Amino acid sequence: MTFRQKNKITVLGHDIKAGENCELSFGVANLHTSSSVDVPVIIERSKKPGPVVLFTAGIHGDEVNGVEIIRQIIAKGINKPKAGTIICIPIINVFGFINLNREFPDGRDLNRVFPGTKNGSLASRVAYKLVNEVIPDVDFIMDFHTGGAGRFNAPQIRIAKNNPKLDKLADVFGSPFVLYSKNIKKSFRNTCHKLDIPILLFEGGKSFHIDDQVTNTAVNGAKRVLNHLGMLSTRFKISKPKKMPVYILDSRWQRASFSGMFKPSIAINSKVTKGDVIGNITDPYGKFNHFVKASNSGYIINVNESPIVYQGDALFHITTKLK
Repeated sequence: MTFRQKNKITVLGHDIKAGENCELSFGVANLHTSSSVDVPVIIERSKKPGPVVLFTAGIHGDEVNGVEIIRQIIAKGINKPKAGTIICIPIINVFGFINLNREFPDGRDLNRVFPGTKNGSLASRVAYKLVNEVIPDVDFIMDFHTGGAGRFNAPQIRIAKNNPKLDKLADVFGSPFVLYSKNIKKSFRNTCHKLDIPILLFEGGKSFHIDDQVTNTAVNGAKRVLNHLGMLSTRFKISKPKKMPVYILDSRWQRASFSGMFKPSIAINSKVTKGDVIGNITDPYGKFNHFVKASNSGYIINVNESPIVYQGDALFHITTKLK
């Protein structure tokens, strides 16, 4: 990866020189009680030149596993680079995080309002501030997410097709799966793409939940990428991925044919054959038991862990085409 040599970077209006570290506050608005809300932006700079890397999480306030990943990166000192700069923002949507809501108090999904506007809605103002006051000097971003609405995502990196630079970084990260997906309009990832800032979007686990395996996968992947960029401190060991990532070109959701109580019987990451029994839907009275069979062969990359489902609800995300 090529990067610009920067003796000084500017974040939230503050100039930070090489070798300095600081904690800034990403403040936009107070709570309705007039209490201030401070979102820490933690910046660590080495004296040695190198890339400027940004770790972000909590774009959705209920995705606590992403917050835990960056918390561990900070707590373990992984964010103290031997070269370059690491910026950590563990919680972007602090308003949602306080109430464990996905959206902002204005009802908007932050990941659908980028690049935002200076005088727009609360979510739009946060997006604008992130884009205009944090990322202009950034060379590379890792953004951490989870599945929503009780759906558990296998650890995966999501990138757009036909980008060899991102393919290489995804290989280095070493998650079990790499899912090719289009950049969604007005998303953070799409805005970064337009600004020519490479970004890896990590998905793993589900909302309102912290999963050790998912967290370990993400932290180890972050260390591998930082090591690849020549930024990781020598006191950290690098573990090799158990296997190369499976690259997914296409996938589909298998949906419930009936409403009822749902119980999956297949583990996440498993490979299934069309017709395999992968779960069952029952009624509360012991009179009905429908066996859910795989609609196609592939890997299970998402499982709905909600105990109650309705007809048409997404149950399993199954790969249909691999690279």
